[in-house]
Amino acid sequence: MSSMWFAVLSSNEVRRKPVGVRRLGRDLVFWRDSLGKVYALEDFCVHRRARLSAGKVINDRIQCPFHGFEYDGNGRVRLIPALGKNYKVPDRFRVNSYPVYEKNNIIWLWFGEGEPEKEPKFFDDIDEDFAYAEFRELWNVPFPRAVENQLDVMHLPFVHRTTIGRGNRTLVHGPVVKWIDEDSFIFYVFNEVDRGQRVKRPEELSGEESRVYLEFIFPNLWQNHISEGTRVVAFFVPVDRQKTMIYLRFYVKMTGLKPVDSIIARLSMPLNRIILHQDRRVVETQERDIRKDVLVQGDLPIMEFRKRLYKEKKLIDFLFGGGQ
Repeated sequence: MSSMWFAVLSSNEVRRKPVGVRRLGRDLVFWRDSLGKVYALEDFCVHRRARLSAGKVINDRIQCPFHGFEYDGNGRVRLIPALGKNYKVPDRFRVNSYPVYEKNNIIWLWFGEGEPEKEPKFFDDIDEDFAYAEFRELWNVPFPRAVENQLDVMHLPFVHRTTIGRGNRTLVHGPVVKWIDEDSFIFYVFNEVDRGQRVKRPEELSGEESRVYLEFIFPNLWQNHISEGTRVVAFFVPVDRQKTMIYLRFYVKMTGLKPVDSIIARLSMPLNRIILHQDRRVVETQERDIRKDVLVQGDLPIMEFRKRLYKEKKLIDFLFGGGQ
């Protein structure tokens, strides 16, 4: 049975007011109590179905804007003003709540059954000394297409010919994929100019010889390890079956001065946006169903992602089933 943490929001999106978003095909409201703890509920009032995200937080509860019903972090109505503060509210007055976790300035949502036993994973080699800049944008593509674009090592000289794909390195050796644990893998890139040489298989290569490597944490975190002091991180958030919100961060630890590194990160974002838009121009033309693809050796990171994806029945039902 599928149970996993999805990175779904940047922490700075949830401040004092409730925030309504669509994630994984569900309309949700995120809000904070007076101590800053984040909660997630279905975004409707059980009474007359008004949006809770249009309400406000009062007494560490979220209040419906229509008739003032107050919900706690578990989704239970604790006050119905019209019936008085001493009225004992029946248990049927409740909406679904979802476990959330916050770290690394990311809010994770639990997609699964029961209570989570572990906290979500982030990249071990990005610490608090890194500064970062971030932007996000909505793509009209299903979640697997958005993820797989960043696992694709063959597209660079074609899609990014004028930016990171310069040099016409169209020949793809390997690539080498190394699983770290059941949810994380690193892949090493060995691309070069085609001079008629034989393409090497992954077992003929050593990951340590690659100058370029990337990391993926299932289900939706990706890192391009550019150097010890610069990283590009993305998380791909399923809005519904057809749309994905992409968050992209540029992490910098270069000068030893975090405010200066923050400026460097912000100045780097226009180029990162250009590169991402080069991807978007092509990816939004792809047919949506990944199951019709015919893959080749250079798609090995994509193949490994799909092997892991197909183990998750609930996620597969969401991505390829009916409705939503």
